[in-house]
Amino acid sequence: MNFKGEVVVITGAGSGIGETSAKRFASEGAHVIIADINEEATARVARQIRQAGGEACELRTDVSNMADIRKLIAFAVDTYGKIDVLFNNAAILMPKSLEEGTEEEWDRLCDVNLKGVIFCTKYAMPELRKTKGRIVNMASLSAEIGQKNNPFYPATKGGIIAFTRSLAIDCAMEGIRINAICPAGVSTPLLEEWFNRHENPEELRKSMDLVHMLGRTATADEIANVVLFLAGTASSFITGQVIDVDGGASLGYGFGPKPEWQQSRP
Repeated sequence: MNFKGEVVVITGAGSGIGETSAKRFASEGAHVIIADINEEATARVARQIRQAGGEACELRTDVSNMADIRKLIAFAVDTYGKIDVLFNNAAILMPKSLEEGTEEEWDRLCDVNLKGVIFCTKYAMPELRKTKGRIVNMASLSAEIGQKNNPFYPATKGGIIAFTRSLAIDCAMEGIRINAICPAGVSTPLLEEWFNRHENPEELRKSMDLVHMLGRTATADEIANVVLFLAGTASSFITGQVIDVDGGASLGYGFGPKPEWQQSRP
């Protein structure tokens, strides 16, 4: 894949899939905007890309804040003159039952996971129209198959799926392609955070591996492979699609007893 000279904006790029994807895009010649609420992380990722010979700039961005989103889009255009790819990746967790979750927690979850995706796309759209750009949205397998004791997070990710499909219809004739990715378990700091909330993190890691038919949890690089594919020319006739990158986890329905992963996986 070749993204030489293309401008890629990535939210949640300070760690995990966002960080890995940013470094991959840069290695393929892209100019990458590293956006994340963690200012130190944005600076570190951008610095590492430049040290490796790539091109990147960073901007602390809270995607729940409309002023931050508008600033991010303006920063990308002021710095590089255009936007070719938007990767809406930023997200937070809320692994609680319906009874445990509060209104304040739900509002914050929606603001980051769903409103952030919608309004990053809204404000980037004028620039993407100019370049016939591509959008990749990060959803989740939990939005498609559900998850025990965790209704809030999948609800926001289900909204991303509906948004992706609907907007793809509106933008298709303008040459803008929009797709979503649904991973299952991925080895990232976000997943480690979730593991460490449980009494036996190592047992939970093993359960997570076994849920996938391939017998292991994905690496961030394996998800980044699909991000770059959907953002590149090799997928030029794909839009409005939701791609499961799940190691066969969605095939496990009825496949023996369910491990703890089914109770509250991010």
